[in-house]
Amino acid sequence: MTRNKLRLAIVGAGPAGIYAADIMLKAERNFDVSIDLFDHLPAPYGLVRYGVAPDHPRIKGIITALREVLDRGDIRIFGNVRFGRDLTLDDLKQHYHAVIFATGAVRDAPLHIPGVDLEGSYGAADFVSWFDGHPDVPRTWPLDAKQVAVIGNGNVALDSARILAKHVEDLMVTEIPANVAEGLAASPVTDVHVFGRRGPTSVKFTPLELRELGELRDVDMIVYDEDFDYDDAAKAAVAGNKQVFVIDKVLQQWRQRETGQASRRLHLHFFAKPLELVDDGTGRVGAIRYERTKSDGAGGVVGTGEIRELPVQAVYRAVGYFGSPLPGVPFDEKFGVIPNHEGQVMIRDEETGEPRQLYGVYATGWIKRGPVGLIGHTKSDAMETVKHVINDLGNWWQPEHPEEGAIVELLESRGIRWTDLDGWHRLDEHELALGEAEGRVRIKVVPRDEMVDLSRGEA
Repeated sequence: MTRNKLRLAIVGAGPAGIYAADIMLKAERNFDVSIDLFDHLPAPYGLVRYGVAPDHPRIKGIITALREVLDRGDIRIFGNVRFGRDLTLDDLKQHYHAVIFATGAVRDAPLHIPGVDLEGSYGAADFVSWFDGHPDVPRTWPLDAKQVAVIGNGNVALDSARILAKHVEDLMVTEIPANVAEGLAASPVTDVHVFGRRGPTSVKFTPLELRELGELRDVDMIVYDEDFDYDDAAKAAVAGNKQVFVIDKVLQQWRQRETGQASRRLHLHFFAKPLELVDDGTGRVGAIRYERTKSDGAGGVVGTGEIRELPVQAVYRAVGYFGSPLPGVPFDEKFGVIPNHEGQVMIRDEETGEPRQLYGVYATGWIKRGPVGLIGHTKSDAMETVKHVINDLGNWWQPEHPEEGAIVELLESRGIRWTDLDGWHRLDEHELALGEAEGRVRIKVVPRDEMVDLSRGEA
């Protein structure tokens, strides 16, 4: 092939998908390329829009960089198009030479302990989607617990704990949707307990996340002296890792604070391994039972046999995200990813049982490597995948209808109310105007139909 025109589809308009499109367009190659970006949501940016707490404007600044890529105008967006329902893999083969899946990981990873299915046990990912105004979750959330447990020691756990403990008045400068503000305002919460099975020097959250907890108004930060009897391994971690050093410094400062005056308390429990969510007798969470752990001297922990129980009426499981299967696409149920080699999707040969490449199908981002790493990892991830897309030139699909207008005709023939980049600009401007009227940066539109109507100029 010489000076070929590649039609590339990317499914997922979060950072992984946008970076893959940008890198592909900037890469050295001997063919022209046109890229269509599909997402099941009417608005782009994925977890940057729907997975970052509204009081994190600094982190949300990544949207500025993503918007610059989209606003160049050399990438088409088709929002409100759900892969597997509105568009299938066979459809993509008819219209594109290859596809990159960048659908991320949005489900809660499972937590296998008794009582996890009790009423009052929630996935933190679902809670984050609710307070971020995701259009596909219920508009209300059952905030009726005075004492709450959050299981996990990552950033999502701290985001969830912070939103639960923070007074809603202090969130009103953010883009928090009205229904979320109303729900949080009615919350009777007095105590939020965060549980991590390892010690303070082994946490997964960042110093920035931790510092923000200490800045909460009218919220006492409670840490426990028994968690700070460091062994040599913990002392070495503090001395040899700048991030661990800063985290330890913040926690040590909290140990010196006076407490008892605030109306709410946020407790950090380290060396605490959840064992069971205890039924209160009515099918609801009534307590969390956990085992006290200790360091094994090699970076891990072992149980001590000491069992404790703490009354709580709600539990949020923040033990990680997990990918979702896509119709017609291979999926690893154990790890929650699309099986791949450096982004090249792999399947098992029916005759030999050996893995072989599924040509034309690629993956990038969390659906490729699992929910680990930050934005920088997402960029390098996309570079690796795009390299293989380019090198696999001779093994592309041969679509019957690669012309750019064909996919538009297909979506229109199926009655899909898709949204485009101009539509996102309309929705964006509307949300900014809603915020400006109340002295805020933005107020999100939550209902999907309203988002689509505004995007298509039909509101």
